[in-house]
Amino acid sequence: MKPEFEERIQRAVDIFMSGYGCCQSVVAAFADLYDLDDRQAKLISAGFGGGVGRMRMMCGAVSGIVVLAGLNDGQTEGGDKEGKAHCYKVVQELLAKSKEENGSLICAELLGLDGPVPMGNFVPDERNADYYKRRPCVAKVESAARIFAEYLDSLS
Repeated sequence: MKPEFEERIQRAVDIFMSGYGCCQSVVAAFADLYDLDDRQAKLISAGFGGGVGRMRMMCGAVSGIVVLAGLNDGQTEGGDKEGKAHCYKVVQELLAKSKEENGSLICAELLGLDGPVPMGNFVPDERNADYYKRRPCVAKVESAARIFAEYLDSLS
């Protein structure tokens, strides 16, 4: 893999460790490739954190892959069925790889929780040493960034 992609993977990890969400970290690490600045990338992807709005549904890091696949392969014409199908194919292939590597695409399952968090539970946990120690999130961010980087690398 190109060194630039390794740097982007590390950037995703660094962004997460500085307090941003999983999706924000993955998207922001690649944003400049799509003419998005860091602020825009973090705003666009902010609501996907905590498994989408902290409901522990689809993993935020995985959601980052979906956002990036759309930026890279999404169709621009509403009726472009081939373009839409291509984007869906890319998303499904990348998410299948993530599920294979991580065991699930669901935040609650990755965290070892019984199921999604009920609506109304939207206050994020405090980021401290214990948070990072007991959660697999940084590894999921690294995995998602690596999966997308490998995809981009395979296109060149």
